[in-house]
Amino acid sequence: MTTAARPPEAAEVERRLLTTTVERMKAWARRSSIWPAQFGLACCAIEMMATAAARFDLARFGSELFRASPRQADLLIVSGRVSQKMGPVIRHIYDQMLEPKWVIAMGDCASCGGVFNNYALVQGVDKIIPVDVYVAGCPPRPEALLHGFLQLLEQIDRSGGRR
Repeated sequence: MTTAARPPEAAEVERRLLTTTVERMKAWARRSSIWPAQFGLACCAIEMMATAAARFDLARFGSELFRASPRQADLLIVSGRVSQKMGPVIRHIYDQMLEPKWVIAMGDCASCGGVFNNYALVQGVDKIIPVDVYVAGCPPRPEALLHGFLQLLEQIDRSGGRR
């Protein structure tokens, strides 16, 4: 049927209709409602809390509040020094999270051990769990964490919401 032979109602419906795939809708939903779980171990945790406060407003990305339970979270933000004793705890929390799940290593200590190169600290949380985004700084400013969060959102878009 040509455009001229089509009733005007059909043209109006076609103009207002949005089509997409189920995978793209799932990726959009996952990207738009990431619920983080905080795992603050040192001074970086103060900057992480500031990111969730009114000035930097992490809630505008759909991350309204930090979850206390790993079963309700799909993003784990590890900030600060990871001791050898805390390594199994982080792994346990990560294993309790439901799929898909993502991890941000916030700060130099969580990313690579920072200035602490000794037997008591893990030299990067990626030795324990897979990390998706590294945020550099000692401690990183809230703007840096927001930038890392935006990088994670881009990764989610590229992967279609899958890990």
